[in-house]
Amino acid sequence: MISYGRQNIDQQDIDAVVDILQGDFLTCGPHVAKFENKLKNLTNASYASACSNGTTALHLALCALNVGPGDTILVPAITFLASANAVRFTGADVVFVDVDPDTALITVQALEDAIKKKPNANFKALINVHFAGQCADLQAIYAFAQKYGLKIIEDGAHAIGTSYVDSKGKSHPIGSNTYSDLTTFSFHPVKTIAMGEGGAVTTEDPALYQRISDLRTHGMIRDQDRLKNESHGPWYYEMQELGFNYRVSDINCALGASQLEKLDYFKQDRLKTVDYYDGELSGLRNVKTMKRLGCAEPAWHLYVAFLDFDAIGKSRQQIVQELHNKGIGTQIHYMPLYQHPYYEDLYGKMTLPGAEAYYKACISLPLFVGLTEQDKKNVVTALKLYQ
Repeated sequence: MISYGRQNIDQQDIDAVVDILQGDFLTCGPHVAKFENKLKNLTNASYASACSNGTTALHLALCALNVGPGDTILVPAITFLASANAVRFTGADVVFVDVDPDTALITVQALEDAIKKKPNANFKALINVHFAGQCADLQAIYAFAQKYGLKIIEDGAHAIGTSYVDSKGKSHPIGSNTYSDLTTFSFHPVKTIAMGEGGAVTTEDPALYQRISDLRTHGMIRDQDRLKNESHGPWYYEMQELGFNYRVSDINCALGASQLEKLDYFKQDRLKTVDYYDGELSGLRNVKTMKRLGCAEPAWHLYVAFLDFDAIGKSRQQIVQELHNKGIGTQIHYMPLYQHPYYEDLYGKMTLPGAEAYYKACISLPLFVGLTEQDKKNVVTALKLYQ
């Protein structure tokens, strides 16, 4: 069976983890900072905080911005649950933003429409998801945020290694926060970089970085110059606000640091597969490929194709099963978040045309490092039967 996605682990990765297991620190040791430094170098960020996963990264970013009850956050309708759930963890409300059905990315017009529908809401920030590894026009979205006084969190869970190309042709790595306040990452095994479980937040703001670093470890403060009360000795620490245990272990970080050294190779290997799929599937009557944007240099996490199931005369469920029977794994990324019962109960039933059109046609095909040429041909051959 060809899975839709999987990690790529080599002997270097295994050795890195074994070194930690044979060492002194399994967690709270020096390899967390080593991973953070590698991430800073790759993203051109001034600050990076590693944490337990991409969901906790989003929660930390929102908490650092003091998001809470009474606030409203703009979130794309097409994304993983975590992008909206992290907002709800803070007690804030979500307003779902429609997406371009050809990319699953938000647009300025969709953001404007979302704000106009809720004239009495206290909008505080927006979460910009770089879906599948591609980013939208960050300058345009930044200008929108400035207009309304909003903070921006880039959800880069799909986009480690992606860069945004500005209007002057300059490239900005996702995570550099040139056009945002914070960027979050996920290092789940199906992502380009795998840590088992892991996440991170980058920022250019030292105050946001300090708050995130405090909150990920219960809000504990050890710095003498930041204590409110008199120290009792070298063991002394204070909790000045309620934090969380969102730490990530040295084991995960050693694996992540080893993986980051191969990011360029991973990115190019995935791009080669995407280019092959695009070349073979473009022009088919009932299959459409995802639109590529000139403002993005993507590190592709997903390969999403769009099938006209009505014209084919089969349901998506039938086609998924037929592909499975041929040894081809697929996935659906994602149904609109507002269709989940939790959000229906909270905000009522709704429809957004772009999200509906995207979801009606999408199917994710196998994309991972190490996918063989024969596997790729098998995928394409199977899809061409539906043209």
